[in-house]
Amino acid sequence: MIPAEVMTKIRRIQLRTNRMVNDVFAGEYHSVFKGQGMEFEEVREYVPGDDIRMIDWNVTARTSVPHIKKLVEERELTVMLMVDASGSGRFGSVDRFKNELAAELCAVLAMSAIKNNDRVGLIIFTDDVELYIPPDKGRRHVLRVIREVLYFQPRGVGTNIPEALHFLNGVTKRRSVAFMVSDFMADNYEAALRIANRRHDLIAVTVTDPREESLPNVGLLNVRDAETGREILVNTADSKLRSLYELKSRKQADDRSTIFRRTRVDSIDVRTDTPYIDAIHRFFKMREKRHG
Repeated sequence: MIPAEVMTKIRRIQLRTNRMVNDVFAGEYHSVFKGQGMEFEEVREYVPGDDIRMIDWNVTARTSVPHIKKLVEERELTVMLMVDASGSGRFGSVDRFKNELAAELCAVLAMSAIKNNDRVGLIIFTDDVELYIPPDKGRRHVLRVIREVLYFQPRGVGTNIPEALHFLNGVTKRRSVAFMVSDFMADNYEAALRIANRRHDLIAVTVTDPREESLPNVGLLNVRDAETGREILVNTADSKLRSLYELKSRKQADDRSTIFRRTRVDSIDVRTDTPYIDAIHRFFKMREKRHG
């Protein structure tokens, strides 16, 4: 039984994201994510200016009149949402946790997909794949996806990105648009990203919180690693410690960006303290410019 407060959150997210999709992302999603190829629609008579490579020689021979094949874009896409449910997602220093931001972001992407009659699937992973919902269409299906992202109780606390990508490659035979939503606090995932991005249109969505970039000066602070359970006492009044923390955080971000660049994986950066709508807009505009 889903708690009433979770159902309230789901309805609130549904209303907010549905309005956002209608008002903001209606045309952008369609223009950015093209179909997976071309499919045959009909044969018609050749007219000057048509591409001669499209001549249907069988019909032309039978009728003694040149005919060409008319093709249309195969519009339907499969959108896979891959959500990192590891322990580090249950953290937030502003007004929401990282996993709550991930849920709302997934809702926007899922609503945009079904508005374009695309199919949406879900993979939730930690150090193992814990939930798989096969791609489907319809509002009820999307509400189930949102509910699972928001309410799912994972068994694991670690992060195994290669395992999740291996699972994606196994269950999705056709090329899909795959959004991996994670903080990417993990190791040894570059090779898996490269392989998956050859088979799919893979987009990395990095979710961060400002306290992961800098420590406040609040004196002694007990810090616990959500994935290992290890606890340490740190003196945040130590300016040298705070500087080292910021340097390490910047290095992690730089390393992550380098991996995305080397594997040719497009990325979106969202934060718990800023509106994600701007980040999605920038991504859509970048894609439009590249493919326009």
